[in-house]
Amino acid sequence: MTPEKNGTIVWLPGWSMPPEVFDQLCKALPEYHHVYLNYSEAETHEDLLTYTEEMVRRWKISALHLPLFIGGWSLGGLLALHLAAKGLADGLILFAATARFIRSRDEAHLGQPDANVRQMMKAIAQNALAVETNFRQMLWTETERESGIGDKLPPIGSWTAPALLTGLQVLRKVEVSAVLSEIVCPVLLFHGREDRICPYKGAEELAAGLSRAHLFAISDCGHVPFLGREEEIAVEMRRWRDEQLHGN
Repeated sequence: MTPEKNGTIVWLPGWSMPPEVFDQLCKALPEYHHVYLNYSEAETHEDLLTYTEEMVRRWKISALHLPLFIGGWSLGGLLALHLAAKGLADGLILFAATARFIRSRDEAHLGQPDANVRQMMKAIAQNALAVETNFRQMLWTETERESGIGDKLPPIGSWTAPALLTGLQVLRKVEVSAVLSEIVCPVLLFHGREDRICPYKGAEELAAGLSRAHLFAISDCGHVPFLGREEEIAVEMRRWRDEQLHGN
């Protein structure tokens, strides 16, 4: 007999990553039904937004294994916030997320200047794999890099060049700062204190703008808070879920 599940988590990966990046984390959370969304061949940012919304609505309406959580990393976290503002989630589990990725240069401590993203888009047309390789170098702290944790990531090259451009367009065009008050579900945020892509200050700003957020900071951690820390993350998720259910 199949044991009763605690709910469903729909997983949204970060830029250039396949959803299988969450495999080990999902194995650490057998009490949930896990669903992967894959937008590695998205042609336009409108297509990507439509696809994610339609898939999440489908799971929400199906009423199978409720409640419905959305788990998102980086780009996936921004998409998850966008969907939650539409009332499509019973809870969010976010990694290295931000309400607004593009920032002015005087807000560089909160995000990235648009010029950096436009430069990446231009370079993708020349050599997409080189752009992905350079991006992955920015994911880690020095300690993480020396540990070889980067070897745990799936190989580069799983996204088409149009999808890479599409993902960057979403990061440029989608921001949820103005609608954070519409996100009424509980939100669990995991964020590395040394994240160079979505700085920790941006996570603090996000948490402050949400009515039911808990921010879990991870020291000596860059942009991939869950990789190599799956058991720790699972423990915190269970504690958070228990607090939501019982108010402990």
